[in-house]
Amino acid sequence: MPKIDGVRLLQGEFERALVLEGPDETLDEYLDAQDIEIERYPRGISEDTVVEALEARQHDLLFKRSQFEVNQRVLQASEELAAVMLCCIGDDSVDKHACADEGVMVMNDPISNGWSVVEMVIGEIICLSRRIFGAVQATDESRWTKDKIHRYELRDKSLSIIGLGNIGQQVAQMAENFGMDIHFYDVDEVAREVGTTLGWNACDSLAEAFRKGDMVTVHVSAEDHRGNSNEGLLNYEDHFSQLAADRDRESPRLFINASRGFVFEPDELIRAVEREEVRHALVDVYPQEPSGDETWDNPYADIDRIWGTPHIGAATQEAQPRIGQRIGNTTHLFNQYGTVRDNVFGRGKRITVNPDDPSYVLTVVHSDARGTKKAVDDCIYEAGVSNVGSSHRDFPRYGFAYDANALDQPLSERQLEDMVESARSLSGDEDAIRAMRLIEV
Repeated sequence: MPKIDGVRLLQGEFERALVLEGPDETLDEYLDAQDIEIERYPRGISEDTVVEALEARQHDLLFKRSQFEVNQRVLQASEELAAVMLCCIGDDSVDKHACADEGVMVMNDPISNGWSVVEMVIGEIICLSRRIFGAVQATDESRWTKDKIHRYELRDKSLSIIGLGNIGQQVAQMAENFGMDIHFYDVDEVAREVGTTLGWNACDSLAEAFRKGDMVTVHVSAEDHRGNSNEGLLNYEDHFSQLAADRDRESPRLFINASRGFVFEPDELIRAVEREEVRHALVDVYPQEPSGDETWDNPYADIDRIWGTPHIGAATQEAQPRIGQRIGNTTHLFNQYGTVRDNVFGRGKRITVNPDDPSYVLTVVHSDARGTKKAVDDCIYEAGVSNVGSSHRDFPRYGFAYDANALDQPLSERQLEDMVESARSLSGDEDAIRAMRLIEV
């Protein structure tokens, strides 16, 4: 059903999905089981091609990984679009404000790739500590470089972790098993409490974390828990030049970034490495990354002692099927019951109703303007319909809320239209209701 007066009146169960950037085909099995027709496009697809596909087929769901940019033009190409489903952790490729304005939910997978990233980071710490990359390169060139210079064990070394989320915590736990001393920095009070409870040393500033670490590894998201961007989080003067300043002068002084490419400018790290304030570094993410096979300029190319990998933290045979499975299950919950979990607008519990209660579920994406929620509740009551359970969450940073209501009978299209008018009247907001969906359970 198309938009009516600017509001998405969505069908019950989803029928069509557009899948971009090649997520694991495990996802297709879950969508097939829900009778959702799949249209797949490879990496490197243009925005024009995606818009044309959405306009032609009016897909209900858009699945993607981390590169294709979802903006307002893409969102408006399908009036049936209910959600963008991210087959990854990162959400910075999606215009979340535009999604909120359009009534399109965004969900990701913050869990499934964690172990793969953790294993890679620990492997990188070992390889940098033992100068394995340089040794392999020298041996390939028939040079014998057997020595102990700047080769270290991990035991009794200090590891500072920037960002103590799911991945940061697992890195800390694994590093502890090597006998490392753990320091961390995180602005989230919950993360700080978890870290100190587990016996790790909380730092009061990024600079302190760099000074106390023989090695520093970064695991922040695009934004912190308050929605502040982490772009330019690190710099030379305050951070890289201070690495291991409180440690022995023979400290390994290693740096790893497997978080986001924009948390610092490449020149800031290059400067520190050239001055040997950072002995060795490895990056898996970059400020600009190619979306396909086009030519790409590595900012660290030909810089001695900075090693790079092509954003492969989650690129394993095991992680990608796990992501497909979890996103498939997230889609099932959203499709059948209107349940939202792993939403990128704010952390917290899922928004859901008990699936044993209702015959119908009404979901509403609406503004957080005063009076809008009252209009939704009043219209259900005035229709003579019993609301046997509801779940609601506001996302004030984005100016909207998501509402799930368990009903004993359906509302008519006329009653839904009355709800829109009532919400506009009570709130004074023409965009009070952005999307509505009635699901028969």
